[in-house]
Amino acid sequence: MESKTTKHYETLYIKNMLCDSSKLFLKEKFEALGIWVEEISLGKVIIVQPEKKISIETVDAMLQHYGFEIAHNKEDRIVEEIKKAVIELVHDLNNVDSIVRKSDYIVEKLGLSYPYLSKVFSEHEHKTLEKYIILQKIERIKYLIDTEDFTLSEIAFMMDYSSVQYLSNQFKSITGITVSQYKEDNQRVKVGVDKL
Repeated sequence: MESKTTKHYETLYIKNMLCDSSKLFLKEKFEALGIWVEEISLGKVIIVQPEKKISIETVDAMLQHYGFEIAHNKEDRIVEEIKKAVIELVHDLNNVDSIVRKSDYIVEKLGLSYPYLSKVFSEHEHKTLEKYIILQKIERIKYLIDTEDFTLSEIAFMMDYSSVQYLSNQFKSITGITVSQYKEDNQRVKVGVDKL
């Protein structure tokens, strides 16, 4: 007589899982541990534990080895959701609707008040939410400069700057170099969105 085995599902929330390529990468790493991935999305994995269960410590060690980590509590998950919303707004939507303030966009995505989100983010990330948004915008500006498809005026407009001068000043204050110096540099330094 065949014995039926019960599948043991677990939902894990993952920190720093902020781009689509991390989904395929982590799926492979989970499966290398002998854990079946039932469903995976940015910041969340539903796994099926094998009959001989793999400890959460082993899973967390594997994740940390690759720059990820389990988000153990609600506030950690909120911070990851904030990061995803900012990345989506700045990198994917390209700030196209600059009429909508970034704070309104994040509040709408998460369904929580901006003061609460800002406080939680600052406590967990040791930088303000506004600073994080600016850092993401600077990385997006670097990408847009590198494509050479847009003028600096167009980039300023796309990224919701009131002027090229304002963009240039903020770029220099964050990177330490001017936009012109960045354009001339053959080894342009970029930071991954998950590292900001």
